[in-house]
Amino acid sequence: MHCHGCFDIVHPGHIKHLQHAKSLGDLLIVSISADSHVNKGVARPLIPDDLRAASVAALECVDAVYINPEPTAVGLLEQLQPDVYVKGKEYETNADPRFIRERDTVTRHGGRMVFSSGDVVYSSTALIGTLGGVEVFNEEKVARLRDRYDLSDAHLHNLVQRFRGQKVVVVGDYILDRYHFCDATGVASEGPMMALRTLQQKDFDGGAGVIALHLAGLGANPVLVTALADDDASRQIEMRLSAEGVDVQSLNTRRSIVTKHRFLVDQQKLFKVDDGGPAPLDSTSEATLATTILKAAEGAAAVIFADFGCGLISAGLLDRVLKPVRAMVPVISADVSGKQTNLLKFQDVDLVCPTEREVRETLSDFTSGLGAVVWNLMNSTGARQAMITMGKQGLVTFDHPNSDDVLVDGRLRSEYIPALSTTSVDPLGCGDALLATATLALASGGSLQAAALLGSLAAAIQVASIGNQPIDSEMLLQRLSHRVRAIEPARLAS
Repeated sequence: MHCHGCFDIVHPGHIKHLQHAKSLGDLLIVSISADSHVNKGVARPLIPDDLRAASVAALECVDAVYINPEPTAVGLLEQLQPDVYVKGKEYETNADPRFIRERDTVTRHGGRMVFSSGDVVYSSTALIGTLGGVEVFNEEKVARLRDRYDLSDAHLHNLVQRFRGQKVVVVGDYILDRYHFCDATGVASEGPMMALRTLQQKDFDGGAGVIALHLAGLGANPVLVTALADDDASRQIEMRLSAEGVDVQSLNTRRSIVTKHRFLVDQQKLFKVDDGGPAPLDSTSEATLATTILKAAEGAAAVIFADFGCGLISAGLLDRVLKPVRAMVPVISADVSGKQTNLLKFQDVDLVCPTEREVRETLSDFTSGLGAVVWNLMNSTGARQAMITMGKQGLVTFDHPNSDDVLVDGRLRSEYIPALSTTSVDPLGCGDALLATATLALASGGSLQAAALLGSLAAAIQVASIGNQPIDSEMLLQRLSHRVRAIEPARLAS
């Protein structure tokens, strides 16, 4: 007998279901969906997969439990070929293609499907929805991750101390983020649209500029290779960044600075207006930029390519620089933002940090499990590691299968880190803070998991403020210490 599911909270319905399955034969095997394949909303799974497996294994009716690293049970069913595969009553009329493949696998090998009665109806999702807060569960997930990878407080503090003095080159488009804080005065008289009155406007350095500022705040020596205009606004930007410790090396090829206007009432963003579009470089400027990048990369611990779709980073530029940079720099990372970008052009880099939506749009795959999609991305680009961000759900790290302990029949080793902020004021720039911190952590000798944890903490700091606010090492260490104090009481209480 075989049952498969999430079993996030083992409730009476699960117990009745498993007892019924056991009654149909002599041996009951239960497979549990691994954390990275539980796609049931924010903060799910609530319970880590090893604890979910332990809860199910404690039931007298269960003979064996297996944590399934694949998005469906098809592969396991192919190997086990159970006489009976038992699913809940709700699957009797289910047309989900994933379940259909499971059902067909069972019947092809001579097994049969049985649907439990459903006379005891509970839902883990509904039960979790009644909880006042799930932060304590997220704290436990973080604590267990730190235990698995020996990410002690002292280890992470030491890693952050090693940030100081690291030379990191950032290649990408500078963007000016201009926030217009407004008062909503009503509905316009000439049509059904909101009328706003401007109260204040504030500018923030964005794009590759804020990535360089994050690095400077964390103690690194950043070099920003970008394109600005030959005007007073660009000169002020360069002076401002230089004053914060950023070595700005710019081509003055743009007609004007790309500016993104965001209009807000209180803290609610209403709409965005972009001023300036893509301005691809001509062949001469591209060659000059390539020379600038290669010279800047000499002696660097890392190079970050941040493509915001404004024309600076082209396939031709990457053809000129990626291989020579690869030969001289230990860590290369890349990220994209916007419809004018393509992850696939970044070949043989160490780390990519896209959102789940960006990965799926890049590969035009909106149905496969996340692990399968990332596998295809990493195979296509040769990327060694990935951090896939999922907004309020946090992120998942993936190791490239280049060692025996990672590759298992084409699967990636993954780790889930929940979002580390309980409030979200402004998500703008969270990915930039993550990219800067994670890259610097890798360049300083940290593991992928250490980089992801510190990067998640940086993103949590960023999301708590309006606009791009550069973080620094003191903020990061204070946030880390705060979470340590929050984690320990929760673990003691358990």
